[in-house]
Amino acid sequence: MSVLIDFSIAPMDKGESVSPYVAKAVSIIKNSRLDYQLGPMGTSIEGNWEEVMTLVTRCFEELKKECDRIYLTIKVDYRKNANGRIKGKVASVERKL
Repeated sequence: MSVLIDFSIAPMDKGESVSPYVAKAVSIIKNSRLDYQLGPMGTSIEGNWEEVMTLVTRCFEELKKECDRIYLTIKVDYRKNANGRIKGKVASVERKL
């Protein structure tokens, strides 16, 4: 089973630049050893449902320590019996260009 999410989290009460807080979340994601791809508007993560949702919760709990208001979005794509989609989906489109 593969769950591929596009995840974004940032505080809303820390001013215009929130990159230090985003970096905290990305550090947690990086240390999880799940496949991920950092993007300018979010981070894609691939794993099983429990791993991915636990990771989202860890990021939220870390930011909650310093932030009174947090904006978080998650888009989920589940596909049974599929793996390696974080790179495979992009490669499939690029082959068609």
